[in-house]
Parts: sequence; structure tokens; C-alpha cells
Amino acid sequence: MPKPSKKVRSLRKTRPFHRFFGLVLSLLILISAGTGIFLSLKKEAEFLQPSSRQAEVTSLEDWLGIDQLVQIAQEALQDSLDNQKITIDRLDVRPDKGLAKVRFEDDWEVQIEGSTGKILNIGKRHADWIERIHDGSIISDGFKLVSMNLLGFGIIFLSLSGLWLWYGPKLVKRSRARK
Repeated sequence: MPKPSKKVRSLRKTRPFHRFFGLVLSLLILISAGTGIFLSLKKEAEFLQPSSRQAEVTSLEDWLGIDQLVQIAQEALQDSLDNQKITIDRLDVRPDKGLAKVRFEDDWEVQIEGSTGKILNIGKRHADWIERIHDGSIISDGFKLVSMNLLGFGIIFLSLSGLWLWYGPKLVKRSRARK
């Protein structure tokens, strides 16, 4: 019985690695793809992320101070949540839309008109926790770093090994046909 060619041996060695890595990465790929679909729709679906409300656009000189906007937002959210302790995560100031979004931990958002302090919307941002699942940071930043790099390199490996497993047999057939 003739010894298999280098191409055939390479194909035989590649298959189990491709299968193993595909199985291991499939969970990460499914989670990333599923949450990615939701994240792509976050601007379209109100339940994922409250849309920016219409505010009166004025010069920044006419706006209330940041400290006033934050205080108004905290009071409005505390009233909505029965005086539960809340912590600010970040501010999103949009002068071109005339509003500021005060974002709190636990994914709450208060939208305020910048010049009047009028509350435009109080809403829960479900896209934020979906994003933490998507990138793995819901577990830890270390897990995010490892899992996203594993996913990236794994997809590259699966793509290249898949191409080889698809194209390699064609090369073997051609070389056998020539003999």
C-alpha cells in the first residue's frame, strides 16, 4: 500500500483540530452572533435602548450647568425607583439635539432638555447588559480579553482550516488524475 502524500496527511491532521476548535468555539460564536443581532437593532427597538427624544436645540451658553442636570436626573430617577440608591455611570451630552443623557449603573437612563432641565424620558437600557454578554465583560475584563481574542483567532483558524479541508481534496484528486 503506497504511503499517503503530504497533502493527504495534512488533511488527516487538520480534520480533528478543525472539529475540536469548531466545537469549543461554537458556544462563543453563537452567543456573540445572537447578541450581535440584538445590538444591531438597538437604535430601532425602544425596549433595547430608549430613543433620543426631541428637545429644543439652543446654544450651550443657554444650558443649565452639568451639576444641575445631574441633580435633576438623580431626583427624577430616585422618584421613579422609590428612592433606591443610584450611581451615575456617565453623561452623554448632545448639543446638536439639545439634550443630555445621564446614564446610571444598573442600565437606567434619564434624558433631559439641556436648556430647561425638563425630563424628556426615563428608561432602562437593555442593550447595555446585552453588550456585556456579547463581549464577555459580564464575567470580567480578563475573561473579555481572553474570550474575544480566542474567538478572533479561532475564527481565523477555522476559516483557514475549513478552506484547506475544502480545497485540499480537490488538489489530491487532481494530482491522482495526473498519474
